[in-house]
Amino acid sequence: MEKMRGIMQVLRLAEKLKFEMRHSWLSNGRQESVAEHTWRVGLMAVLIEPYIEEKLDMAKLLKMIMIHDLVEAEAKDVPAFDTLFDTERKEQKQLAEQTAMDNIRAMLEEEPGKELQALWLEFEAKKTFEAKVANALDKLEAQLQHNEASIDTWLEVEREMVYLLKPHTEFHPVLEDLRKMIVTEAEEKLKEHDSVKSAGFSE
Repeated sequence: MEKMRGIMQVLRLAEKLKFEMRHSWLSNGRQESVAEHTWRVGLMAVLIEPYIEEKLDMAKLLKMIMIHDLVEAEAKDVPAFDTLFDTERKEQKQLAEQTAMDNIRAMLEEEPGKELQALWLEFEAKKTFEAKVANALDKLEAQLQHNEASIDTWLEVEREMVYLLKPHTEFHPVLEDLRKMIVTEAEEKLKEHDSVKSAGFSE
């Protein structure tokens, strides 16, 4: 019973991810939550697994995906473009997330807490195969969601970010294929919007 208290604490914290909003909108016009983003990243991992020929620790991959944004329940979601060209903001984000993970680890018993923190740190380091795959899918899902949202929700910087995905996927052909399809979708969306705009019509 005592062991469950820490688990319940983390679950209550995680509930906040259901209403922590990202800078992404859904195809129906509603803003996306962190929890919804995380869920589809996990689904992407399940769907691409049969096409990954290398040995892949699927359990580790899914664990990393499930917990990589858990810190945002406390540290809040910070859009990628906020830290893209701002080193100080990036350092603040990293510190806030590290503090949040320390707090989450403290909620659990020693071994489970250490494992959770180790998985989060592995994801952040992006050096192991599973961490690279998790990171790539995380970035690709974000762009996929932008593609599905109204172009009116896009910021100018997000047009540039379409072309910043390759460093995250170029280590594997399957992820590169997925990236190319998502980028092509984005380009078609932008082209359609720009042609309508230049013709003097409103969407």
